[in-house]
Amino acid sequence: MMLRGLWKLTWIEIKVFMREPLGAFGTIGFPVLIFIVLGRVANLRFGGISPAANGLPRGDIPVLVAILIAISAVLSLVTIISIYREGGILKRLRATPLRPQTILSAHVIVKLLLTAATLALMFLAGKRYFPPGANVPWFSFTVALLISTWSILSIGFLIASIVPTARFAQPIGAIVMYPMIALSGLFVRIEYLPPVLRGVAHVLPLTYAVSLLEGIWNGDGWLAHMGDVAALTALFLIFTAISAKVFRWE
Repeated sequence: MMLRGLWKLTWIEIKVFMREPLGAFGTIGFPVLIFIVLGRVANLRFGGISPAANGLPRGDIPVLVAILIAISAVLSLVTIISIYREGGILKRLRATPLRPQTILSAHVIVKLLLTAATLALMFLAGKRYFPPGANVPWFSFTVALLISTWSILSIGFLIASIVPTARFAQPIGAIVMYPMIALSGLFVRIEYLPPVLRGVAHVLPLTYAVSLLEGIWNGDGWLAHMGDVAALTALFLIFTAISAKVFRWE
């Protein structure tokens, strides 16, 4: 009964999401567009030669876009939860036989499915930017991205738990989420950050997500990044526990 309700609600949420073209483009289309633009720029700069052949980390662009996919999922989640709360939908859903965990799990599943779909489109659109015969670990990278998104979504739930109204949901979410990219180690390595910022970086899921995604993309085995997976899991549990304490249904 619980699983049937979960899948029904998940399907309803997917249909509701796809009825909003702007939201669908922002979550699915925008990261793919960024990937295509960055891929074209890299091709023009290196004359069609793989950036890796020029001594550049070959995971920079895919990892950056993967992080944008995860953040888009979080911002979409924050906005939807806020709209549902303000419109009284959360209150009505809570009055149904569905458990609160089922209702929130449906939103997580939707975001994970959309994340996988966006990455698949990114792969199809970006095949031309990888040299023939390149061993791109798409399956492992997809799993790593889903684990990362799953953990980062916990911050989204925390933001959604305390954001006052739907109008402020996305701006507040963006103010919280996007600066995290600067501390994630994607552009500036963690060890080069000032001590205070280094401490902040170590409690952000994005830091471990970047480490995991970069490692998997560059061919590392999963055992080399079990620490990242453990940290992402631990932070998910911590942020989820806090969200459960402060979450407002109305």
